[in-house]
Amino acid sequence: LQLYSLREELPKDVKGTLEKVAQAGYKEVELYGFSTKDQFWGLTPVELKKILDANGLKAVSGHYSLGTYFADDDMQELMASIEACKVLGSKFLTIPWLAPEVRSTEEGYKNVAAKLNEIGEMCRASGIKASYHNHDFEFAKFGDVTGYDILLKNTNKKLVDFELDLYWLVRSGNDPKAFFAANSGRFTMWHVKDMDKTDPKLNAEVGTGSIDFKAIFAEAKVAGMKNFFVEHETNYKPNPMASVAQSCNYVKTELI
Repeated sequence: LQLYSLREELPKDVKGTLEKVAQAGYKEVELYGFSTKDQFWGLTPVELKKILDANGLKAVSGHYSLGTYFADDDMQELMASIEACKVLGSKFLTIPWLAPEVRSTEEGYKNVAAKLNEIGEMCRASGIKASYHNHDFEFAKFGDVTGYDILLKNTNKKLVDFELDLYWLVRSGNDPKAFFAANSGRFTMWHVKDMDKTDPKLNAEVGTGSIDFKAIFAEAKVAGMKNFFVEHETNYKPNPMASVAQSCNYVKTELI
């Protein structure tokens, strides 16, 4: 589970929310929200790991913004994020988003790719793999190439993996099977997030929306997928906790 799905509940009660996540059937989570000032909702990585361990949860990955590094090469946030990953025993440090000013041109994306390689080098030295998570803006074209094309072409696959958000991939008009085939092995993580059947701007509980996850999971080996996280950001029915529990049940009974 990408814990951003429970962004209203988690900061108010980290311990209680993580207990419910485990009770819903999840074993692996992806963190978000780290800052050098507040750490994880006021908890240090050491304190958070104790709660995760007590509930049989492993933080395989975390979303770390690193906006300061992309903007001006500031190392403080990056080094603190790598250290947090080490303490938590995470395999991946994932960059979740790019500020518009660093991705407005083809050259901007090439610069981002170079910085991802640099981050990847520093992560590798700590036994972690750098990863990049997409939205839909990466599929905007510069001539005949997309921002995502540029990132894939200009990142070193030994240093940088990709966490593919399947909702955004489908919503941007891409065919997952063709996308995997063209970039085989690069997508070691997925976000499994469904699309509402009537309004594509909204999410749905996994298995109730318009995305054919059974067909996508059949291509897992081609994609290179090793880990995946359910994510749900909007349109919870009836509420966030019940939504992610329902999605977990569908994944366990229908997809894996």
